[in-house]
Amino acid sequence: MRYVLTPAEAAGLDRASRERGIAADTLMEAAGREVADGALRLLGGAYGRRALVVCGRGNNGGDGLVAARYLDGADVRTTVLLLEEGFGEPARANLERLEVTTVRRRPFSPTAIGRELERADVAVDAIFGTGFRGVPKGAYAGAIEALNASGVPVAAVDIPSGVNGETGSVDGAAVRADLTVTFGAAKPGLVLLPGATYAGVVEVEPIGFPEDLIRSDLQLVEAEDVAQMVPPREPDTHKRAAGYAVVVGGSRLMTGAVGLAGAAAYRAGAGLVAVAVPEGILPVAQAGVREAVFVALPETDEGSVAGGSHRLDEVLGQADALAIGPGMTTDERTAGWIRELVRSSEIPVVLDADGLNAFAGRADDLADRKAEVILTPHAGEFARLAGIATGEIETDRVRHVRDLAARTSAIVLLKGSRTLVGTPDGAVRINPTGGPYLATGGTGDVLTGMIGGLLARGCSPFDAGSAAAYVHGLAGRLAADERGDGTTAVDVLERVPRAMREVVGG
Repeated sequence: MRYVLTPAEAAGLDRASRERGIAADTLMEAAGREVADGALRLLGGAYGRRALVVCGRGNNGGDGLVAARYLDGADVRTTVLLLEEGFGEPARANLERLEVTTVRRRPFSPTAIGRELERADVAVDAIFGTGFRGVPKGAYAGAIEALNASGVPVAAVDIPSGVNGETGSVDGAAVRADLTVTFGAAKPGLVLLPGATYAGVVEVEPIGFPEDLIRSDLQLVEAEDVAQMVPPREPDTHKRAAGYAVVVGGSRLMTGAVGLAGAAAYRAGAGLVAVAVPEGILPVAQAGVREAVFVALPETDEGSVAGGSHRLDEVLGQADALAIGPGMTTDERTAGWIRELVRSSEIPVVLDADGLNAFAGRADDLADRKAEVILTPHAGEFARLAGIATGEIETDRVRHVRDLAARTSAIVLLKGSRTLVGTPDGAVRINPTGGPYLATGGTGDVLTGMIGGLLARGCSPFDAGSAAAYVHGLAGRLAADERGDGTTAVDVLERVPRAMREVVGG
């Protein structure tokens, strides 16, 4: 997994590297050189080309000054526009070094940037760094808007200016870069939305940081990580050894969700799946998942689950994992039974949909249980569970995942682009797959079943959520490649085995 460094962690890496004897000037020199190389790749060649470097006052601006020098050395006619004077070291030294080059230095003005962009073949955004928050104003906003309006390819230094490096939020004008060159490790603002959509191609370049100092409890999941998370089937594996998952869900008016989840548990590799539904919809459920074992549950007058049964107890006693919630309604009798089942379960539980709604405003109750639990809310379910406004979640998704995981002592998977999976001790994984093609009814039920199947196969809840989210997103993309905007949950479900094979093999 790739580490993702917050702005504070990136600043700490700078300090720790200097304590190891690596000078700040050395790091800036290497960073600027990498930015210049990236800009040259955007140019496709140096001869007869022009570059514009727009610099703010901090170290990000200093990196831009170094890049200008290297571009000049590559025979690119280069102009630097300075948004402010008063650089600190080592940026100031690099400003002085431009005096022995042919780089033109000019103070920023709307007229100057307009004229230079008309002649430029590439621009370098060195205005703000990863520590920026808020809304760009004045000359800064003007520079960003001019870069965006010009149509000139832009290489951003570390992060597109205007993007919040901590959260990926964009509260005002922000550079839309074609390429972002970042250093040592990715930053949250480059991998979380909407910041990721401003970054273009992201290149993480080594500039001399000691590798052992690049550490974070925020990580980006990659395909090879998923391959290590999912246990292989041995040659002598039988269906019980492959994992036994139980899916509990459904109601009279929502018969499909539990079937999608049950089928998805099989597609994720579980060897045996039991589906438990209200007795009134048993025939419908049986038609939807022909391979499953079925358990009929008593039902309320409205057709939702009224409670458990001796048969369900028997099945759970043999099973390896429990998924509960899809299509169960918020009937209070049903919700009360869900809370009791989750607290008493002795096998790992994935809790979704109306299973989560059963704990709305009762998040603290989830800490009182026997087995491990993974919660899989979308933003609305998360808000109801945590007792906060939905809009508040988007201001800092990573922080809210950490808070809820600690509060419930559970793994928390917050759906969305990007899906996050967090642990009670603060570790968070970012899933890079998925997209708008998953914005259709039932895809969350597919994810629930996949997690249940992977739990049954022996994955930890943290790994089950991480692996399922990655493969689910890939399956969605495969489906969308064929179906486009008409992609359905069944389309995603049908491509789960292919996605698993591409990532895990077998």
